[in-house]
Amino acid sequence: MTPLVAAEWLADHLDEPDLRVVDCRWRMDDPDAGRASWSAGHIPGATYMSLDNDLAAPTGPGRHPLPTWETFAATLGHHGISNTSTVVVYDDTGAAFAGRLWWMLRAIGHTNVAVLDGGLGAWNGDLETGPPNVAAASYVPHPVTGVTLDQSAISDRLGSITLVDSRSPERYRGETEPLDPVAGHVPTAINLPFTENLATDGRFLTPEELRTRFVDAGISDTDNTVVYCGSGVTACHNLLAMELAGLGTAQLYPGSWSDWSTSGGPIETGA
Repeated sequence: MTPLVAAEWLADHLDEPDLRVVDCRWRMDDPDAGRASWSAGHIPGATYMSLDNDLAAPTGPGRHPLPTWETFAATLGHHGISNTSTVVVYDDTGAAFAGRLWWMLRAIGHTNVAVLDGGLGAWNGDLETGPPNVAAASYVPHPVTGVTLDQSAISDRLGSITLVDSRSPERYRGETEPLDPVAGHVPTAINLPFTENLATDGRFLTPEELRTRFVDAGISDTDNTVVYCGSGVTACHNLLAMELAGLGTAQLYPGSWSDWSTSGGPIETGA
């Protein structure tokens, strides 16, 4: 399955029995707002997954540590997702959070998953309220090895890997840091804000445009490339964009800056 699907494709396939749609809306300043928005109106059949409760563990490195694959598999089953399901994920912020679920599904071995390009704003069909009638399923995890690197491995390989910081330029340069105790970036990292993967209409740039963006930054393939952000969430947006660009699969630093900035490792500021 391609990493993106259009709203027209989703509308045409919405009645397929093994299609599962997941709403990932979330707000940093109000974590409960996403569920409230889902309750007020969502794409028919969509269940809701919370970044805090479903796509992150309560403790671990960083602000949004990954759950174990067994825990995530149980979450998928609760939402009616089996190993044979086709899954489409969306939010209303340009896939900033839906990208995390897309990556987690790919990492657990589920290839039949796509992001709704343009998110909820691209959907022209009816919305529904209330929980969908989705029966629980069983999901058997088949996690892909080598998709992440932790703080220690990155520290040992600084200078020999290409690090991509997905945050805003201001946070990368250390001019502001609204969430973590120390401002700056991991030494040697280049800054490619995830928001620049999108066109003005909130849809992803074309594969050719994305490829030009990464190649111009010195990334001609994803071998030895590790992507991070603030807490391992919006970095997945860049991982998705790299796949769209045909560059392959990079690695994720799940703890990201929220982990590195508290680890005692070296920190750089400036461009």
